[in-house]
Amino acid sequence: MLGSLLTFAWQAPKLDYHALAPLIIVAATLVVVIIVDAFTGEQSRWTASSIAGVGLLASLIPIATLANDGVSRSLFGGAFVVDPYSLLLSGLFVVSGYVVILISTNYIADGDYWEGEYYQLILASVLGMMVMTSARDLISIFVALELISIPAYMLAAWRKRDQRSNEAGMKYYLMGVFASAILLYGMSLIFGITGSTLLAEIGPKLGEAISSQPIITLGIVFVIIGFAFKVSAVPFHTWAPDTYEGAPTPITAFLAVASKAAGFVALLNVIFVGFYGRHDVFQPLMWVLAAITMTFGNLVALRQTNVVRMLAYSGIAQAGYILAPLAVAGVSLTSGGEALRAVVTYLLIYAAMNLGAFAVVIAVARKTRSGEISSFGGLFQYAPGLTVAMTIFLFALAGIPPAGGWFAKLEIFRALASAGTAPGYVLAVLVGLNSVIAFGYYGRLMRVMWMDPVPDGDRTPIRIPSSILASLVITVAITVVIGVLPSVLTHFTDPISLLSIGR
Repeated sequence: MLGSLLTFAWQAPKLDYHALAPLIIVAATLVVVIIVDAFTGEQSRWTASSIAGVGLLASLIPIATLANDGVSRSLFGGAFVVDPYSLLLSGLFVVSGYVVILISTNYIADGDYWEGEYYQLILASVLGMMVMTSARDLISIFVALELISIPAYMLAAWRKRDQRSNEAGMKYYLMGVFASAILLYGMSLIFGITGSTLLAEIGPKLGEAISSQPIITLGIVFVIIGFAFKVSAVPFHTWAPDTYEGAPTPITAFLAVASKAAGFVALLNVIFVGFYGRHDVFQPLMWVLAAITMTFGNLVALRQTNVVRMLAYSGIAQAGYILAPLAVAGVSLTSGGEALRAVVTYLLIYAAMNLGAFAVVIAVARKTRSGEISSFGGLFQYAPGLTVAMTIFLFALAGIPPAGGWFAKLEIFRALASAGTAPGYVLAVLVGLNSVIAFGYYGRLMRVMWMDPVPDGDRTPIRIPSSILASLVITVAITVVIGVLPSVLTHFTDPISLLSIGR
């Protein structure tokens, strides 16, 4: 018996613990938060947010050392890859999770929802996002997606005594389960055709397959539709506005930024590694999804009177911009590389400006107790700092210099133009027109903040908790620095190529 155990231990695969260190740290932090929550009283549960935040920041250390090493590492037979691309996006999710914890701290403590499970669920979801960045296998992608989604369903319905929150969680859950079923069915078709779940093996087999082409097309379309639900692309967006409005505002920020970005990362992995040889299938679908999503999102956002719903439809429109480069990604390897870098760049900038906007909304709502756009009237008169910060984020979302959003839009235009095709140029024109439309509702909110009178005449200054102030400093700094010095970001994104994600 002892000999058999020694033989198994000798033959067991050796794990690269350095490559897995960021995941191990976040998982260990999750375990510590669970233990602390189980063995401390209500008065000590404030430590959960501090432990969660420190754990996420600690995971940045091995991410930095791995990035400095610059060596791509493949684990579990190629199902898990750690490379500069995955490390950059892991850093995005870790920082996004940390900012969400900052804006959650006082929000949760001020209500009757103070429970350590809140931070456990956030950590579990962030862990799934980190796994997603390295997943190069259909099974690992699906497991990561469920690890992201299941905690998010519970977080959306966190305000248990609020009917709107319960409705938000239920809608998100039902639509998410439906999307997962479609995604899993598409993955089963792909596996049935290729006999493999590894994306690196699926790619060549799908590219060479001529027979069973309708089944291949159906499988690819189902997988893309499954992820289209996750990124709230039209017409698969119906859950987003109600869920965003009903969920606690920090969770709305989490869903609108980190969870959506994870869906895009999964989409990038399957398209550029597994489906790239079938660009005849995914490119037309991406073109239609991008055009409809950005146009619908912007037009409906014009009619919103609630700032959270406005940001929800703005997020839908932003999803359309992010999808646009994928519509020309298969024209050539050069355009594919440009499309990949454009999407990654946009996700990084989008996270900062959107999280910052939600942080301002949370800070203002502490005084107004309202999410209506009219409640922002005269904000500059009693909260000039918040007004300036929100203006920076709105400028960024609209793509106006010097806020960082202009560079994100420029990368989208560059990717579309690099293809040199009529569909690419037409989609670039649509992106430009929609950017003009978007300024209509971003500009309206700016006018209300700067020019309208205070609705109730109460000019009492807003007391901003230190955690929310820290989140605003982080997001404003990132948004402004990238807008003024884009080279800070391109230093990390320029090395990304099609080869860098395991093709």
